[in-house]
Amino acid sequence: MKIEKIHHVAYRCKNAKETVEWYSRNLNMDFILAIAEDRVPSTHEPDPYMHVFLDAGGGNVLAFFELPTKPE
Repeated sequence: MKIEKIHHVAYRCKNAKETVEWYSRNLNMDFILAIAEDRVPSTHEPDPYMHVFLDAGGGNVLAFFELPTKPE
């Protein structure tokens, strides 16, 4: 099987807003979407997070999670 593209990879970040600004300014990636949740979707446990997505070109997406309640 040949992999033609990867939809998205996700990394953790300390500050989603600053991360989006940096990638937009320095790598010309366009902001696509931000999702803010107060609970884990699968378990519904309280756990606020921000998930942001940037267009990496060629149908690829770079994503970041800001997890303010988790240790680094």
